[in-house]
Amino acid sequence: MAYLSDIEIAQSTPMQLITEIAKVAGVDDAYLEQYGKYKAKVDYNLLKNSDRGNGKLILVTAITPTPAGEGKTTTTIGLADGLKKIGKNVVVALREPSLGPVFGVKGGAAGGGYAQVVPMEDINLHFTGDFHAIGAANNLLAAMLDNHIYQGNQLNIDPRRITWKRCVDMNDRQLRFVTDGLGGRVNGVPREDGYDITVASEIMAVFCLASSITDLKERLSRIVVGYTYEEKPVTAGDLGAVGAMAALLKDALKPNLVQTLEGTPAFVHGGPFANIAHGCNSVIATKMAMKLGDYAVTEAGFGADLGAEKFLDIKCRMAGLNPDAVVMVATVRALKMHGGMAKTELGQENLPALEAGIPNLLRHVSNIKDVYKLPCVVAVNRFPTDTDAEINLVIEKCKALGVNVVLSTVWAEGGKGGMALAEEVVRLCEQPNDFSFSYELEGTIEEKIEAIVRRVYRGDAVNFTPAAKKEIAKLTSLGYDKMPVCMAKTQYSFSDDMTKLGAPEGFTVTVRNVKVSAGAGFIVALTGDIMTMPGLPKSPAALRIDVDEDGKISGLF
Repeated sequence: MAYLSDIEIAQSTPMQLITEIAKVAGVDDAYLEQYGKYKAKVDYNLLKNSDRGNGKLILVTAITPTPAGEGKTTTTIGLADGLKKIGKNVVVALREPSLGPVFGVKGGAAGGGYAQVVPMEDINLHFTGDFHAIGAANNLLAAMLDNHIYQGNQLNIDPRRITWKRCVDMNDRQLRFVTDGLGGRVNGVPREDGYDITVASEIMAVFCLASSITDLKERLSRIVVGYTYEEKPVTAGDLGAVGAMAALLKDALKPNLVQTLEGTPAFVHGGPFANIAHGCNSVIATKMAMKLGDYAVTEAGFGADLGAEKFLDIKCRMAGLNPDAVVMVATVRALKMHGGMAKTELGQENLPALEAGIPNLLRHVSNIKDVYKLPCVVAVNRFPTDTDAEINLVIEKCKALGVNVVLSTVWAEGGKGGMALAEEVVRLCEQPNDFSFSYELEGTIEEKIEAIVRRVYRGDAVNFTPAAKKEIAKLTSLGYDKMPVCMAKTQYSFSDDMTKLGAPEGFTVTVRNVKVSAGAGFIVALTGDIMTMPGLPKSPAALRIDVDEDGKISGLF
């Protein structure tokens, strides 16, 4: 049976005017700034001017990802549409896809099947220009830094100790390490430099975590760009760059309002942050969804050990958020891969492989229930090849942990396929919870990293390299040690070894270095071979993307 592609479904589904979606969301026209017929920005002043209470916050996360796929964004959108179908006032908040991953790895990231946000092409491409603003602010700071050195270097910056990188919204390994300022004095001061992909930049983190323009400026001012010859940190505030950077970001900070295929209001705003793409939208967008909806559905990317951990330990802590329920997304196919099956064999029933892979799901569920103390439901995206015996095994194992399993068919049926999940989420939202963090801020940097490794990853120990120990000591002496910690780790395993699938035990995580993202407000712990400027694969998705004479795009999912 032939299926329509995601883009074919999106292009064949009529959209409502964004003014109508705004009415559904309860956005007064005074706060609406239209970008054409089907997308708009909503002025962040709505948050401080509204006296409406906050709705329930639902977090969608997932098991450790595999090439088999989990469908987390699709589930997030389908759940929102399911809540709408059972009569709830709901708004969904998602991150904006990045051009780099979209063109490199896959042709789109806005849900799939009949659970998508639209206009799909715009969302996956240039959208409203937010990423351009983030890149421009980032590179303005880089330009002002180099110009300061060129013009006499009054701050006594050591060119060998510059930590700030330029960025571009595209995967381009050629730009990871560059040497610039060559060709004589007129071209600047020669130094080693490099680029991050825009979504890995600290500006993206600041953008996602800022709660207002004032907070944005304060965060920007704290960004550390390098160190003096005396090893004192130099900030964006020291360089006088903050006002101009904030001016570039002023309009971008307003959340983007779009719609699902079924007309549910959706904010798409912000993106991955902190050197790994964990797919979390901005604080402002999340808070606006909660202000407008009785239920706000959002997501945190990759596996729950990365996305949900950062959402809960960093975003919720900083923004004062308390989730009311968590949805853990899984597929039988992915669990069988965790149990050792090859991707080519996943269509066959294999209960032993499924049983071997289920511990990955159970560990994530246990973390949500026992570490973070939040109500949880497992959403299984059902595939036609999943057998009743396989589904029943997942249900049996989860019930032993006191967690219900709901089958989701939102990819094929949209909101109708998410109604059962919606009913369970509503039930969970009425339950009391005792939301807790996995660590407290008062501990040392080492203690916080060890808490994450032991309590969330379930590793035995942490090995800090000499370089990491030296940097930790320096950051502690500078007073940065009371910040939360952002772990930069492979998404494919609980460990820092991507080949260890399922629920590995007895492993040690090696922290090769740490760095401060002072503007964002956290310490980044680098493990394994994490890159902030990935390259394109051998056959990038860009090869399959095209546009015809009438302007119709093809090749996006």
